[in-house]
Amino acid sequence: MGRWRPPAPGSSPYITPTGARRLKQELTHLWKVERPQVTQTVHEAAKNGDRSENGDYIYGKKRLREIDRRVRYLSKRLENVTIVDRLPEDRSKIFFGAWVTLEDEDGEARTYQIVGPDEFDLSRGQLSVDSPLARQLLGKRVDDEVVVRTPEQGELVYWVTAIEYRAYEDTLA
Repeated sequence: MGRWRPPAPGSSPYITPTGARRLKQELTHLWKVERPQVTQTVHEAAKNGDRSENGDYIYGKKRLREIDRRVRYLSKRLENVTIVDRLPEDRSKIFFGAWVTLEDEDGEARTYQIVGPDEFDLSRGQLSVDSPLARQLLGKRVDDEVVVRTPEQGELVYWVTAIEYRAYEDTLA
């Protein structure tokens, strides 16, 4: 029996300018800084002789594979993403890049920005466009009701209380 896994569903090809900049910075750091350092470590460890018991060599080679895999992924991903750098004409609806304030049944408010799958971070209020909540939000307006079904909490109901589009320069972190 093999290790075959069904292919993962494709993620949305959209990204904010800030997210694209972060991915490019990560790619540059991995390729120009981290990979040369690890390569040098592996080279020095290889000079020591027996590689089968040389921890620097073994872990260095493993780290090189991880770096190369991430570099390949980032390179392909950056070629295929669409950088969304314009605000929509109809700003009364929720689209990619919108900052959305939601209120739950308890009156608690939360604000999220809808971003690409490569840049989401719930601790910073960034919600992936591929998430169930974001999918339900797209196209909604202020005062619309949004119902999301979750396996853990069941049905959650939110109301859209505000929609805001900020200039992308304001979202730099």
